[in-house]
Amino acid sequence: MRTVVLNADWDPRPDFKLGSKDINGKLTYLGSKVWRNPRIEIVEKDIPIPGPTEVLIEVKACGICGSDVHMLQSDDGGYIFYPGLTAFPATLGHEFSGVVVEAGKDAISKGSGKQFQVGEAVCAEEMIWCSTCKPCADGFPNHCERLEELGFSVDGAYAKYIKVDARYLWNIDHLEALYGKKKMFELGSLVEPTSVAYNAVIERGGGIRPGENVVVLGGGPIGAAACAILKRQGAASVILSEPSASRREMALTMGATHAINPLEVNAAEAVLDITNGYGAGIILEATGLPGIVWPDVEKIIWEGKALNTTVVVVARADDRIPLNGEVLQVRRASVVGSQGHSGHGTFPNVIDCMATGMDVSPLITKRIKLDEVNDNLVTLQTDRDEVKITITDFK
Repeated sequence: MRTVVLNADWDPRPDFKLGSKDINGKLTYLGSKVWRNPRIEIVEKDIPIPGPTEVLIEVKACGICGSDVHMLQSDDGGYIFYPGLTAFPATLGHEFSGVVVEAGKDAISKGSGKQFQVGEAVCAEEMIWCSTCKPCADGFPNHCERLEELGFSVDGAYAKYIKVDARYLWNIDHLEALYGKKKMFELGSLVEPTSVAYNAVIERGGGIRPGENVVVLGGGPIGAAACAILKRQGAASVILSEPSASRREMALTMGATHAINPLEVNAAEAVLDITNGYGAGIILEATGLPGIVWPDVEKIIWEGKALNTTVVVVARADDRIPLNGEVLQVRRASVVGSQGHSGHGTFPNVIDCMATGMDVSPLITKRIKLDEVNDNLVTLQTDRDEVKITITDFK
């Protein structure tokens, strides 16, 4: 089968030090410090053979993530943008859904408690956790000490088939009744990024009380999905700050009540005006540009009437936040980081939200073939009109 593989050269920056969990020449938790000259290759690989606890899935839809874009994108020195866990070469792709074509004898579904059956529609978690380390035992598998990731350090779903251990899979068959089979698979591919947003604003951000205001900085897939989740939770105002007109329009169909262009208006002043000076209960930083947006964040907190604002940093960026502790102290505000999705049952909650009407399919703005991946990864480096480009043809 044809697979889309990203390769790069192991060429550490002068200040890089091999970490205790890094593998010299192969794997690092600090990708942008090590990997250089990334390139996409179409590689023929054998169809995987599932083990006793594994499931072979025929992929029906797989989204291109911003992380995939940043693994191919490089700076002036040739180093990749993506700052996290990476092991190359690896087949990319982690936002996917598909149908079971083979299941090992011990591949048990969490939903039914029985062996996965051929023909079941499923999606998968992206984070491969060990279940035995302290973070896993504490209920935070997305912070596993032995973390691997589909499409980052383990072969992913930019391929017709993928094998995944059953414990990372979730059934999505019940989406078909409301959406039909084709849309079911497309929504299934959106469960992973929507779960990242859910983990950020609900689990890490603590959610909101109905009637509170929220601000989302950045209208990409995570920011737009957060708009849908927070509106469903009962936010009075869901205010998106996003330069792209098409992304603003899309977010308004997803749950945003206001969409402002920070290049035309002062974002903080607009938020304070919309909320009659109250500010926000949650501010989601989903731009990956904390050095640029942080003055607006602090102005909303400092001048707003609301205490206890929680700022959730979800975008991955090799950048420092220009933080003023006085603002947090006086206004009883807090800043939390959010990684991934696996903790606290985010996947089943997101799937059930979708099954009961939370349609996030407007995120998908373009559908492509497998052999068009490279061109679209390059396009997404600069084109902010597209939101989620999804592979739906794997021939």
